[in-house]
Amino acid sequence: MQGDNSYNRLCRIVKINIFASMAEELIIASKELGKEEQYKVMLPQVEALVKGETDFIANISNIVAIIKSTFNHLWVGVYFVKAEELVLGPFQGPVACTRIFYGKGVCGKAWMEGRVIIVPNVDEFPGHIACSSLSKSEIVLPVIVDDRVRMVLDIDSDALNSFDEIDAVYLSKVISIIQTLYKESFA
Repeated sequence: MQGDNSYNRLCRIVKINIFASMAEELIIASKELGKEEQYKVMLPQVEALVKGETDFIANISNIVAIIKSTFNHLWVGVYFVKAEELVLGPFQGPVACTRIFYGKGVCGKAWMEGRVIIVPNVDEFPGHIACSSLSKSEIVLPVIVDDRVRMVLDIDSDALNSFDEIDAVYLSKVISIIQTLYKESFA
């Protein structure tokens, strides 16, 4: 793919436009590109969009929007840890569960275990919480700051087996950005 002229042209366009830091400059990678290439186009835009913005919720809202726009997943959002619950934060997609208890469902388990969880088929996940019957697969990544899970990034797809190690690797880079934003906002 690297030698493909359209891919290289798209990357040049992204490099020119990401420095504008404006939402209207968002470049969505062609669906013809592979998943990894789409992440490679998306990540610099995430970095550019949050650069200079100090409002944590605004940044998280835009990060969620970029992921949703890039991959057109069913649902993309975050849950914040508040006491013994995860509480719904910025999201895009159908109406969501507002609160999830510690250890419950995929999000609660990712919080409890402090690790990425990929679920190829949510119907086969013990204790899955069906916020939407359209959800078929899911990935949840914890945001750990100062050795504590502070929030989780939850992404649902309406197709089975949508998430894999490529998602885990590149979404972990998004999590690193979120961790930095969290530290800057709440330190």
